[in-house]
Amino acid sequence: MTERVVIIGSGPAGLTAAIYAARAGLSPLMIEGSQAGGQLMLTTEVENYPGFPDGVMGPEMMQLFRNQAERFETRFITSDVTRVDLSERPFGVWVGDQEIRAETLIISTGATARWLEVPGEEKLRGHGVSACATCDGFFFRDREIVVVGGGDSAMEEALFLTKFASKVTIIHRRDEFRASKIMAERALDHPKIEVMWDSVVEEILGEDTVTGVRVRNVKTDAVEDLATEGVFMAIGHDPTTALFKGQLELNDKGYVETFGNTSTSVPGVFAAGDVVDFTYRQAITAAGTGAQAAIDAERWLDNQE
Repeated sequence: MTERVVIIGSGPAGLTAAIYAARAGLSPLMIEGSQAGGQLMLTTEVENYPGFPDGVMGPEMMQLFRNQAERFETRFITSDVTRVDLSERPFGVWVGDQEIRAETLIISTGATARWLEVPGEEKLRGHGVSACATCDGFFFRDREIVVVGGGDSAMEEALFLTKFASKVTIIHRRDEFRASKIMAERALDHPKIEVMWDSVVEEILGEDTVTGVRVRNVKTDAVEDLATEGVFMAIGHDPTTALFKGQLELNDKGYVETFGNTSTSVPGVFAAGDVVDFTYRQAITAAGTGAQAAIDAERWLDNQE
């Protein structure tokens, strides 16, 4: 049996696409992955999603999304896609040895933040360690925090965080930023921002919440502990697109290219959420593109018929 719509990925984009596709009578099949729910599963409290005036825990929010998709008879496979073939329709999608055929495909595999992989980081994620200033900056009002990175995104995160924090220290492994000149100057000129050059974070300190970072100077090897209540990683994201290399057009950063709407370079394949969007990376923008992808898929199927 050929599925009308198969959705790969189960973050806000994929689950919203499932809700819309199911409501359109397309009986979507979602392959949600072995680690379902996307990046919100690593988030403690979400306070900027409309409809949750008291906030909501990230995993709870994703469970609510999933319950809604399930209510409209979305079917789920809780495993990872191991291979796809987009060379002909119906498209081939494999979960291990199981072969699935799809008239349309919605890709919502997301992106993952790069982490330092240092002691204390994983334990304190969501408890002072974050990779999203716009998600979590509000919780650090009048506190001293750290941003790790040296590119444009690090400058943007640091400048955004000055709206809340009393002081922002940028820790960068080199003696100059990779960021564009204008962004670097904005950060360097800001009275709340200080920079630790030639430095790397070796450990994140704290038991239940972040209390500091252990920093090593790469030129002198001197180590010092810096007190801080928040550590924001701004060393980039990696889109989850390995499955589609050579089959879909990707940009130079590896994100799926879309054309006009959520259409990709292969007719009948649509993409939504952070696998496309390296600018906003918010749950609500991902959900919005998920709705668009489902509508685009429905219209495309109607036109084929």
